[in-house]
Amino acid sequence: MSAPLDGRLVVAMSSRALFDFEEENQVFEANDDRAYMQLQLQRLEQPARPGVAFSLARKLLAFNANASAPAVDVVILSRNDPVSGMRVFRSAQHYGLPIERGAFTRGQSPWRYLRPLGAQLFLSANLADVRQALEAGVPAAQVYPHSARASEAHPNELRIAFDGDAVLFSDEAELVFQREGLDAFQRHEVSRAGTPLPPGPFKPLLEALQRLQRSTAAGGTQIRTALVTARSAPAHERAIRTLMDWQIEIDEAIFLGGLPKGPFLREFEPDFFFDDQTGHVANAAPHVPSGHVASGVRNLDSEPARTPAAE
Repeated sequence: MSAPLDGRLVVAMSSRALFDFEEENQVFEANDDRAYMQLQLQRLEQPARPGVAFSLARKLLAFNANASAPAVDVVILSRNDPVSGMRVFRSAQHYGLPIERGAFTRGQSPWRYLRPLGAQLFLSANLADVRQALEAGVPAAQVYPHSARASEAHPNELRIAFDGDAVLFSDEAELVFQREGLDAFQRHEVSRAGTPLPPGPFKPLLEALQRLQRSTAAGGTQIRTALVTARSAPAHERAIRTLMDWQIEIDEAIFLGGLPKGPFLREFEPDFFFDDQTGHVANAAPHVPSGHVASGVRNLDSEPARTPAAE
């Protein structure tokens, strides 16, 4: 029997985040779940293509290679049916991904299993599930399945890029910008440069990644993080000082002052990028694996998307 997950970084992913089930999902959308199940069963011996979060999962699991005890656990948490779940596990086995755990709920929301897992990240193509996870205090993002796949230029380095406000930090400053405009935002941040921003939904994940990096042996997989934000000087200082107050180190900070993020992310080559604004995610997705963090004032009026099958 496997050991409990205490002390591990637990990442939960839907099957559609880990693998490319877009073709199969079209069958569900056009017919019903039984036609979808039958197609997945017919393709049981055919490994699914890697999905948008595949590189993230593979590199996270690589931290276990030279560890005395497992440091990371990737779990499938899916609205798929159990029959389709067989193909998910077989596909993982085909690619050498040591994924042992999964929950397949056939159309029901699986987010409730995040708490007993102690998950520190949830990735899904279903916006409603992502919202529920965020409300429960679990860092979560809606993957964009048609995002570019991760670069293979950094096989021994896990690269993750984060937006700042409403992702790593709270949306306190964003609220000022929305109400009063850019000048008021800049004044607000300059006057509070020495006051740490409240934490956002992804602070726990960044902390967990830093603990993972510190616990791993030198020479193995390394972690490189980046803050990629629309902030510019002089509002940059509060963001940096907040990370210093949290005793969290990041490797790169890119202050774009409103420039499109996609080209800069293309150069950083992350295995995943998290942002709260759908416009930024759409701009990034043609270049890098991307996910929408449905939190903060920018997402108050968003409507949940229709539930897809291959979750």
